[in-house]
Amino acid sequence: MGLTRQYLRYEPAALFGLVASARAGVAFVALRGERGRYVAVPGCEHVFVWDTRKGEKVLILKGLKQEVSCLCPSPDGLHLAVGYEDGSIRVFSLLSGEANITFNGHRAAVTALQYDHLGGRLVSGSKDTDVIVWDVINESGLYRLRGHKDAVTQVLFLKEKNLLVTSGKDTLVKWWDLDTQHCFKTLVGHRTEVWGMALLSNEKRLITGSADSELRVWDITYIQEVKDADEPESKKSKESPEKSSRGAEENTEEDETLELDEQPEERIIKCSKVGSIVREGRDRVVTLATDRMGKFLACHGTDAVLEVFSVLSEEEVQKKLEKKMKKAKKKAKQNSEEEPERSVELSLQEEIQRVTNVKASSKIKSFALILSPKGELKIVLLLQNNVIESYNLDLSAQVPQAVRASRITIGGHRSDVRTLAFSSDNIAILSAAAESVKIWNRSTLQCIRTMDCEYALCSLFVPGDRQVIIGTKTGKLQLFDLASGSLIETLDAHDGAVWSIALSPDQRGFVTGGADKCVKFWEFELVKDENSAQKRLSMKHMRILQLDEDVLCVRYSPNQKLLAVSLLDCTVKVFYVDTLKFFLSLYGHKLPVLCMDICHDGTLIATGSADRNVKIWGLDFGDCHRSLFAHDDSVMYLQFVPKSHLFFTAGKDSKIKQWDADKFEHIQTLEGHHQEVWCLALSPNGDYVVSASHDKSLRLWERTREPLILEEEREMQREAEYEESVAKEEQPVVAGETQGETGLAGKKTIETVKAAERIMEAIELYREETAKLKEHNAICKAAGKEVPFPVNPILRAYGNITPSAYVLEVFKKVKSSELEESLLVLPFSYVPDLLKLFNEYIHLGSDVELLCRALLFLLKIHFGQITGNHMLVTVIEDLKKTTISRVSEARDVLGFNMAGLQFLKREIEAKEEVTFFADATERFEEKKRKRKKKEKVVLAVL
Repeated sequence: MGLTRQYLRYEPAALFGLVASARAGVAFVALRGERGRYVAVPGCEHVFVWDTRKGEKVLILKGLKQEVSCLCPSPDGLHLAVGYEDGSIRVFSLLSGEANITFNGHRAAVTALQYDHLGGRLVSGSKDTDVIVWDVINESGLYRLRGHKDAVTQVLFLKEKNLLVTSGKDTLVKWWDLDTQHCFKTLVGHRTEVWGMALLSNEKRLITGSADSELRVWDITYIQEVKDADEPESKKSKESPEKSSRGAEENTEEDETLELDEQPEERIIKCSKVGSIVREGRDRVVTLATDRMGKFLACHGTDAVLEVFSVLSEEEVQKKLEKKMKKAKKKAKQNSEEEPERSVELSLQEEIQRVTNVKASSKIKSFALILSPKGELKIVLLLQNNVIESYNLDLSAQVPQAVRASRITIGGHRSDVRTLAFSSDNIAILSAAAESVKIWNRSTLQCIRTMDCEYALCSLFVPGDRQVIIGTKTGKLQLFDLASGSLIETLDAHDGAVWSIALSPDQRGFVTGGADKCVKFWEFELVKDENSAQKRLSMKHMRILQLDEDVLCVRYSPNQKLLAVSLLDCTVKVFYVDTLKFFLSLYGHKLPVLCMDICHDGTLIATGSADRNVKIWGLDFGDCHRSLFAHDDSVMYLQFVPKSHLFFTAGKDSKIKQWDADKFEHIQTLEGHHQEVWCLALSPNGDYVVSASHDKSLRLWERTREPLILEEEREMQREAEYEESVAKEEQPVVAGETQGETGLAGKKTIETVKAAERIMEAIELYREETAKLKEHNAICKAAGKEVPFPVNPILRAYGNITPSAYVLEVFKKVKSSELEESLLVLPFSYVPDLLKLFNEYIHLGSDVELLCRALLFLLKIHFGQITGNHMLVTVIEDLKKTTISRVSEARDVLGFNMAGLQFLKREIEAKEEVTFFADATERFEEKKRKRKKKEKVVLAVL
């Protein structure tokens, strides 16, 4: 076998330049015992926790590969639920920063998350139209609710009742009874998508935001409460009936039909529209939310204005009504009229009052509110341009105005980075966007310089790394000095955009290509500075090459003999540098060549095009060596690794790929970005790659010493594809169950399949060992003496446990959230053995809760086969007795513990009350003494 070429693997080293992704929301989190100071924001696949006071990143909750799509902090402030693009949900502990729980149930991005008021349950809504309720304590899914026809936009638990409200892009708001797990009411009063929803006034009012400028307000009345209130009146009416019999007869039929019509509709609650609040924004509602207490409501559209409203409490409403009533009476007296008979009512605008509008510096993507103990409303805004702003609203002021408290910006650019460059010493990284140039330290990833510039398209470090040159969209070249961070010089280089810039190999000058169909040659020179006696660097225009099409990219050959120019007509023209004579034309791409590079020895040129292909050409004759289908979208950037024939390409398909130009092979794919990759840069030593994307992030990749074997890489790729196909397969169906409103919470994943396989292997081992033991006992009996029994190495590794105990160990290691799905894919041939083992375990009283849960689920899904199997009748009878006795024992223990804890609580409370009253009496006595002293002094003076 011939020696295979060895490649080295590039691994992700860091993510920087990102303050927050605008994909998911922002949320206040309690950290270090403080509320209202720390905010959690999405950062691509991670979650960043920022200190708004210091503007520092204090915690990173590390994700896997998928982008964060939703955030929700728990009521106790100790955990944060994070929803991802692939439908998974992870619950992080804010104390340790680790993900404790993972839920897999949705097939598409999670769009809404909400905890119940105790934090024991979590509900999630998704783009796959399903709503799933999860048990956070047991770490398992409870049930799936189906009913929406489009993506779910908001989910809300009701504290008092076991109800759930969901809204969706299908224009519907659905009410779910979680006791019976079905939808009992649907609000159909919206013409367009319902984008947001909030509960107000102690959950007696619902407010919804749609695609228009109206916020619709609905009154919620609980039917049971109404019936209880009406009962005494109905009794009175029965005692003294004043209705005429004829009138009663006339209305009987009508009432019956009304009752029949209303009964299925108004079962648990009555929801009626009260009116609307008109927003100032004319576009759709993006986010609608309240603070934790429900005193303040805020919403925003696709613009930069946040509208804040205050919601009056019941006491405040009552006070206002009394005031209004007094005014009405006064007015009636003045007009010498009788007292107004009609009841005075508050208008909706008086109950929900506009406080102020908060104008942000850019479009708002999300917000969060929190009411501080001082009575100040804190608002944090996540903006579209990679900025977090926080505002304080002083509510005691006559006209409350929002004052900006902090702005987190230093960590990144306001717009997409369009060009990157490495310094010659591999230490500094240049990134330039539409508004600024930033210089980053590669090792610390800190931004060390920020300089304002015009819309940057290309850049380079001047030899010596003390200055940088930026080519702009307006056709200018801007020269910046890094020591002072100032703009030294601006030259009008081209009439159109400067698309490309390349440093000459002799480092004396550079070449630029622009949209004005020109290639211009420049040289560095030292000129006298006007402000000081010292000389400074400048750029001098030397030559011009006029072409027929716009120039998209220019590159020098390493020996500086040839210049390659990519044109808008899909060709690459090669010229001699000294005479500017035409040498070669490389044609074959169907769309313009957006990027290209020449290797270190000048033998090969690789071109990347908008037609998604990369072509490798020989520079001697201009022959095409190979055409590679590189990306699923345009190839945006291409660069050779220094001193090799390996090169990297970046595409609009959010991937970065490494290729071998000699063997025409794809080496590896660097996955991490979530949107189009605009550019990349390789360090001069080839150890680092830095890339910039439309997701606002900059990523650093580092070359490791780990060798990369192509066959292994392909095998891993095939495995990943298989795992994806398993997740996309049709979900297993429970016999006898129809596709109704409810279903199982989990979904089939590669983890559930692996868990089922582990259970099957454990049962196989149990069967084998049991058979071996029977055989061994028979041999011992025949021999009439004890023969040593060989212990299975797996059982020895677990500490010489029995085969049945090993099955229990494997069973306990299955994640709680994956248990049901693992049992669902388990073949029935293993179920009888499992039931016998369950009987044995429950007899011993070990893990009763887990075993009962698994047992009931197996009985549910295999009911027909289990009841039809005569061999299992005795096992099921035994299980019935043992489970009932063991469960009642466990319940008794729990009851006893609960009673004991409540007793201790009462004891502590009683002690605290005694001490509190003792302190109060002491303080009262002291005050009395002081007062008597004062009185004595006054009398003495008199």
